[in-house]
Amino acid sequence: MRAVVQRVTQASVTSGGVESGRIGAGLLVLLGVETGDTDRDAQYMAAKICKLRIFDDENGKMNLSVRDVGGSVLCVSQFTLLGDARGQNRPAYIRAERPEEADRLYEKTCLEMENAGVPVEKGVFRTHMAVSLVNDGPVTLLLDSRKTF
Repeated sequence: MRAVVQRVTQASVTSGGVESGRIGAGLLVLLGVETGDTDRDAQYMAAKICKLRIFDDENGKMNLSVRDVGGSVLCVSQFTLLGDARGQNRPAYIRAERPEEADRLYEKTCLEMENAGVPVEKGVFRTHMAVSLVNDGPVTLLLDSRKTF
């Protein structure tokens, strides 16, 4: 499972002209599910996102998590994070999980974050979406559950 995590002051997502999610201060998470990912990857990713200490404390040091600051997460599924463009100009997506399993693991990741006490807004799985954000910092991190266990 791969994620791009951006600290934001605000973010929203629309699909078909309808807004499906909006947050104020918090994290925008673009989440891609890879073939072979399991519930363990979803649990790892959710815990890692909720515990990332990338918000400033009273001394201006990045020492607080999204939960510590009372922020939210806007989670948007993005299979293109699994694109492989090595040696070609048109990315191949053969490492992206089948839609049914990808959707299940995406939803599990969101539920795990909610169960950890972080409010979660979502995009609409398998649709064309428009994401709007104000990146704060900017602070952007790449996470990969396969590089941890």
